[in-house]
Amino acid sequence: MLTLCIPCDSVARAVGADDLATALAREAGQRKLPLEIKRTSSRGLYWLEPLLELESAEGRLGFGPVAPEDVPSLLDALQGDASSHPLALGPVEELPYLKSQQRLLFARAGITRPLSLDDYRAHGGFEGLARAIGLSGDDIVTAVLDSGLRGRGGAAFPAGIKWRTVRGAAAAQKYVVCNADEGDSGTFADRMLMEGDPFLLIEGMAIAGLAVGATLGYIYVRSEYPQSVDNLRAAIGIAREAGYLGANVGGSGRAFDLDVRVGAGAYICGEETALLDSLEGKRGVVRAKPPLPALQGLFGLPTLVHNVLTLASVPVILARGAQFYRDFGMGRSLGTMPFQLAGNIRHGGLVERAFGLTLRELVEGYGGGTASGRPLKAAQVGGPLGAWVPPSQFDTPLDYEAFAAMGAMLGHGGVVVADDTLDMAHMARFALQFCAEESCGKCTPCRIGSTRGVEVVDRLIAATDITAREEQALLLKDLCDTMTYGSLCALGGMTAFPVTSALKHFPADFGLETSEADQ
Repeated sequence: MLTLCIPCDSVARAVGADDLATALAREAGQRKLPLEIKRTSSRGLYWLEPLLELESAEGRLGFGPVAPEDVPSLLDALQGDASSHPLALGPVEELPYLKSQQRLLFARAGITRPLSLDDYRAHGGFEGLARAIGLSGDDIVTAVLDSGLRGRGGAAFPAGIKWRTVRGAAAAQKYVVCNADEGDSGTFADRMLMEGDPFLLIEGMAIAGLAVGATLGYIYVRSEYPQSVDNLRAAIGIAREAGYLGANVGGSGRAFDLDVRVGAGAYICGEETALLDSLEGKRGVVRAKPPLPALQGLFGLPTLVHNVLTLASVPVILARGAQFYRDFGMGRSLGTMPFQLAGNIRHGGLVERAFGLTLRELVEGYGGGTASGRPLKAAQVGGPLGAWVPPSQFDTPLDYEAFAAMGAMLGHGGVVVADDTLDMAHMARFALQFCAEESCGKCTPCRIGSTRGVEVVDRLIAATDITAREEQALLLKDLCDTMTYGSLCALGGMTAFPVTSALKHFPADFGLETSEADQ
């Protein structure tokens, strides 16, 4: 009996994984060859998808990318010398891209079947929840505080402080809300986890509920992720039936249950207070703070709001201890981060490493440089509001403080790579246009500033002499300052990052003179 594993991840399916599975089953049937096909999660090695893995005595052997027309020759090889096939990759775990990673969040990626509770438990699943059940809420909060876990979003706020605040709030009802509105360009870690390992998120949210005294949680998923929605709903049903959710979580005598809500596609609803308004059935509009959601959040009640990667980090902290988690990372950036490589990149995919590796190691070492083969021009780190980082700064460690010091941010860990053909003036315009289209409209600096910014960039590009261009560039910088310090939330406040970084590092793209410092 041959046992083959094929990812059911939406990216793998988009490039033919379903067709490959069908072709394998058909060909094996015609040959009367005993064959089992397991649909697993994805390893995140997207340039190799569809990636096929053969279970063997030596471990999983990889082949990829495999197309349906490769099936006959592949089955011939699998019945003889598998390593002789042109698509053979050898033991998957030994591939340099994967072997050098430090996977905590994605330890099960590509190994388990997403909705198999047995697979999840066989690979350490629900060990963190079992330990949490034996602790008091205060002890759970202390473990999260001691781990140094920070929110895996733009602000990188210490998670344990949020937990302590919500736990200390007096209320008859509290909530845990997961922000799964992953809308940043080049990001896909949330989707990968929800599609491939949904029980991990469920476990993290159940632990959070026990810690802060919440009995109900919501996962707010963007509408563009239908497979994530389906998998989460199915997994919640399975977990509830197994006793991990409901009135008596894991036999603890404490209640916590979950539900999934689907957003309508507004980028602004990735901001936590706009998300809460949307959950309440209102138009997603940013709220003024204070009051903080930890004290007055969903329906005006104490609410713990985190994104997928933050909540999914909690089970390993409880299972293996705060000190184990702190041993990864550098400075105040502790644990691991799933960095996502996209754009003009040869080896796009997910790389989970401890904080501290450099952007050069990530883009050139793992990513292999540009897919086009042309020189690197820049990488945008942190989504559409992230700064453009030139190769001269690629040796900066991936660390929250190091990036903040150079006017950038790590955000959700997305890295979009560009070669030397990219026009940075047009990318600055795109950032402002994006802000204008996605603004909730509540505050003037964001609503009006972004629109005026587009006009200024247009005048700068169209200007025919250097004096006029310099005047418009100065006006653009002043406008960015106003948006940064006057906007109500990060959408308006951080739109300046891609604009000012483009101006600073690539003045020639705007028709401006290049200073010696920029050469």
